[in-house]
Amino acid sequence: MLKNVLLTVFALAIAIVGGGGSVWYMLDARNGLDAIHIGVWTAFPDIGTADADPYSKARVARAGVLALGRAEGLSFVADHDTAGDPLRRECAYSIEGSFPTARLWTLYAADQSLDVIATGMARPAALHAQEILRQPDNSAIISVGRQPYPGNWLPVRGDGPLHFVLTFYDTPIASSTGLSDVTLPLVRKAGCHA
Repeated sequence: MLKNVLLTVFALAIAIVGGGGSVWYMLDARNGLDAIHIGVWTAFPDIGTADADPYSKARVARAGVLALGRAEGLSFVADHDTAGDPLRRECAYSIEGSFPTARLWTLYAADQSLDVIATGMARPAALHAQEILRQPDNSAIISVGRQPYPGNWLPVRGDGPLHFVLTFYDTPIASSTGLSDVTLPLVRKAGCHA
């Protein structure tokens, strides 16, 4: 009798820990059921709609954020560079290339919970489309790092993991037909500080 009770308790413990762990993993995963990948960037186009999968809805609820609807815009997140290495705050990066058509786009450096990394400076911790300097072909080069760079510079402070969040507002790429031919900027590592 006691053996059956212990086996039942053991099975329940495995089920609860395994189930809770798998849900926690799915809520933290950047590759959900409806994720799309364009280069190093990942987006969830259905996250602000009724078509969103349950894990995406739970991610939004747990984070306490207001998700953009399909007609409002689309957010992309990068957590590794073009070479496949994880992004780190100790390193400098170059985000370069063309940006898709949008009324406005914003770019900021984020921590693991996708909160803006405080820079401790009077300079804003984000860039937007109307303040950047562009190349003659309308592309842009944005330098990211601890040290100031000429041109477009996004400051980053601290150590640890880094994410880039690129959000397009009022853009045709948010429609399901607009994602097939979209190209997003490359994220290249420029070096790391000791």
